[in-house]
Amino acid sequence: MAGKVAARRRALRDELINIAETTIARDGLSGLRARDLATKAGCALGAIYNVFGDLNDLVLAVNARTFHTLGTDVAAALADAPRDPTDQLIVMSHAYHHFAATHHNLWRALFDLERPAGEAPPDWYLAEMGHLFSYIHDPLAALNPKMAADELILLTKALFSSVHGIVLLGLDDASAGVRSDNIDAMISLILKQMTGPKPLS
Repeated sequence: MAGKVAARRRALRDELINIAETTIARDGLSGLRARDLATKAGCALGAIYNVFGDLNDLVLAVNARTFHTLGTDVAAALADAPRDPTDQLIVMSHAYHHFAATHHNLWRALFDLERPAGEAPPDWYLAEMGHLFSYIHDPLAALNPKMAADELILLTKALFSSVHGIVLLGLDDASAGVRSDNIDAMISLILKQMTGPKPLS
């Protein structure tokens, strides 16, 4: 009996994640409502909270999928990338832009989810994000072989933040600073300036 209950719980969990993912992709994070989820899943409203603590936990599960899909897209782009570390950073950054443009609402949900102050994301969520950061870390390590490990981690996050900011502004229709058709060119330019050969002093 316990096995059947656990199986039904897992099935409902997967169904709720699928429905939430489809809803966010279509309507954005603001379009996700518990009552609509329950109706589409054919379950009682309370059943959602037997599987997930709250809607934020459900969105985290969707976001983990999104991170995983993004990582897969980046890995696929890198498979055909040149061996030069700067070129690899450019290729993966362009892949990041393409993913954000193609899956815009799911991508925005990665960063728009509000969590209570001081509450850390679960370990499995951080692991997905860490896996994505590893693609950035490795070329940077090749470009900066003498950099201390803690500084390399900071540089990885700084580079991600820079690329993310360009993509975010470029895909934001309300922004006048970055044209969407200039995103890839801007990313390439800034990465070449940041990682290319330094002039002799």
